[in-house]
Amino acid sequence: MKLLPLAALLLLILTALEARPKPAALKCRTGPLDIVFVIDSSRSVRPFEFETMRRFMIDIIGNLDVGPNATRVGVIQYSSQVQNIFSLKTFFTRAEMERAINSIVPLAQGTMTGLAIQYAMNVAFTVQEGARPPHKKIPRIAIIVTDGRPQDRVSEVAAHARNAGIEIYAVGIQRADMNSLRAMASPPLEEHVFLVESFELIQQFGKQFQDKLCGVDMCMERDHGCQHSCVSTPGSFYCECHPGYQLNVDGKTCSPIDACADGRHGCEHHCISARGTYSCRCRAGYYLNQDRRSCTMIDYCSFGNHSCQHDCVSIPAGHRCRCRDGFMLQHDGKSCRAIDLCNGVDHGCEFKCVSSEGSFHCVCPEGQQLQADGKTCSKCGAGHVDLVMVIDGSKSVRPQNFELVKQFVNRIVDLLEVSPDGTHVGLVQYSSRVRTEFPLNKYHSAEEIKAAVMKMEYMEKGTMTGLALKHMVEHSFSELEGARPLSHNVPRIGLVFTDGRSQDDISEWAQRAKESGIVMFAVGVGKAVEEELRAIASEPVEQHFSYSADFTTMTHLVENFKLNICPEEGRGETEIRSPCECEALVQFQTNTVAILQSLTERIAQMTARLEALEKQIALKK
Repeated sequence: MKLLPLAALLLLILTALEARPKPAALKCRTGPLDIVFVIDSSRSVRPFEFETMRRFMIDIIGNLDVGPNATRVGVIQYSSQVQNIFSLKTFFTRAEMERAINSIVPLAQGTMTGLAIQYAMNVAFTVQEGARPPHKKIPRIAIIVTDGRPQDRVSEVAAHARNAGIEIYAVGIQRADMNSLRAMASPPLEEHVFLVESFELIQQFGKQFQDKLCGVDMCMERDHGCQHSCVSTPGSFYCECHPGYQLNVDGKTCSPIDACADGRHGCEHHCISARGTYSCRCRAGYYLNQDRRSCTMIDYCSFGNHSCQHDCVSIPAGHRCRCRDGFMLQHDGKSCRAIDLCNGVDHGCEFKCVSSEGSFHCVCPEGQQLQADGKTCSKCGAGHVDLVMVIDGSKSVRPQNFELVKQFVNRIVDLLEVSPDGTHVGLVQYSSRVRTEFPLNKYHSAEEIKAAVMKMEYMEKGTMTGLALKHMVEHSFSELEGARPLSHNVPRIGLVFTDGRSQDDISEWAQRAKESGIVMFAVGVGKAVEEELRAIASEPVEQHFSYSADFTTMTHLVENFKLNICPEEGRGETEIRSPCECEALVQFQTNTVAILQSLTERIAQMTARLEALEKQIALKK
């Protein structure tokens, strides 16, 4: 269509604008909106046409109820680039918006409409730029005004914008491409696409567009069916619920919000939900603390009416009586009588527990002394001993039996007094090769040794017992690996464990071991060869070798080893210690003092308890 002469066009525009109602007289009757005008300012838009767009925006804004809690308006213009004129958070009065619109300087370049829609979606309609959050359900409306065909793709980016919740109105003037307008606009297209073919129609178009944008109050016009409240939007409505309720999937009815459901309430016992909020409640026998979340059990014993002979213990349902150590509660639930503590408590005595009224003490077998802890007895090997255990890790042992071997080793460790100045223990494993698991100077407590034994990995492969004996003589009992010098007269004991015939000669290094002063013990299981065990064992052979037919029945070997190794402290290589010697007397005195101190502490405790009982009886009188 040919353009009207400039003078006639301006006259028509002014006449149309004068004929429209004044801004103060017409306002949108619906709720708040977030509106962004996207204005084409390409070089094809002539100056007087841009003035028409400028007046179009001002006229529309004049009929809106603008404000921070009402309708917010933003304006961007585009050509080959996008320029933000003002955002949704910039102005909240029509006068400020009108001044900003009147000061726009057109860009006069290309027509990148797709770029402008992308900017509106990614920037203009963000919360940072003033758009209300999606959960507030404020309609987001983009009004695109253009006079030509876009120079970029608009279909895909417009679809993304619509999927993001932006309602798009496409307004074309004169030369605008109808297909492009339809590709941009939201459905239904007949309500969102406008083409102004001549400026004579501007007045009619403005009124038509105003009706589409503002519409009528749909909550008043229709039977909305909202259970609580209805919110009108342009051409539609939605339901809202009162505080403390949430909208159901039908979009109309409401249900109370379960404030306890998300688990963030912090209530220690029970959470009680009520109309969107919650309160905490305690179980029976507890009361709610000042923080209104945690609970404390009611101290029924503090009421002073329990009548317990010894102690009162509060429980949620009331209270119960409890007796002190060494006593048991009678059938009346209040009085107490002394019991055999050895049968009633975990006394911890290594050998034997002896009860006395309200107490107990530990005793040791003849020939052993009670240690300072009042529970354990002096162990075999209390003197200085260097013990190296050489164990068979060949494939014939099998993994499950190797675990039994490790338990066997740890039971031997339990027999010994392991300490920096006492017994030292080293461990060697062999198969086709030999590996030192830990030398004599590695660990200085039974707990460390036993933990290392359980971590030991099974080697498998062959059975080179002779090679293992050579390694023991040349390395394991060297001072470099922790053996104490021969001048210290510390007994050296080698324990060899095997389950089969050796694949190499053992006679040479078995003999060298004994000639070097090592007391050799041989332990065989399953297919172990007795001839080899006897060749390894020291004299008298019968006391230095043991045999078991099966790994699961080799427990007795530990006892045999104990019986044979302990007497060595009193014969031959180990110094004989008389009970009457000064060192033994000092040890006996130390142990006796420790026992007496323990008994004194227990008597003091009993005295304190008796005094407390007397005070309770006196108060009751």
